[in-house]
Amino acid sequence: MNQYSNPHPGQGEPWHHSGGETPGWGLPPEQQGGAMVPYDAPGGGYQPAVPQPPVDDTPLGTIGEIAFSQHTVITPVGRFPIRGTVWTVNDMSRTERSTPTWAVITAILVFWWTCLLGLLFLLVKEQRTTGHVQVTVQGHDKHYSTSIMVTHPAVVGQIHQQVNYARNLA
Repeated sequence: MNQYSNPHPGQGEPWHHSGGETPGWGLPPEQQGGAMVPYDAPGGGYQPAVPQPPVDDTPLGTIGEIAFSQHTVITPVGRFPIRGTVWTVNDMSRTERSTPTWAVITAILVFWWTCLLGLLFLLVKEQRTTGHVQVTVQGHDKHYSTSIMVTHPAVVGQIHQQVNYARNLA
């Protein structure tokens, strides 16, 4: 029989009650850690006191290192009200279309056996997006700028949507 299957706990065990009763759910509320507050329920009981974050500061979105809620902009340099802020987006990314190296090599090798059919491999194009998008927020004597690396053209559109949402809140 192991220590957890003892039907009668001893004096030194944390779940032991002086009245001889052992709650079936584990430790008594005062030993579970954290403050316990009673609530009115049939039979009584306890629930942990969990602080609720203010509705005001729940982030609605993040753009790089900038987070924003309905009333506040949160940056590494501090918090300030979102009302009256100016948001700027600079797209410094570029998308290039090119023929990949494997397609050129395959076209050269296949050209000698099938003549012009191998040239179809040169129609294969590869799209590569590089660069970053810079987002700046200004307002209330504070200024913060962040750069977000871009690997796909859709990411640029998502950043613009997030900034437009923040502008609507401002």
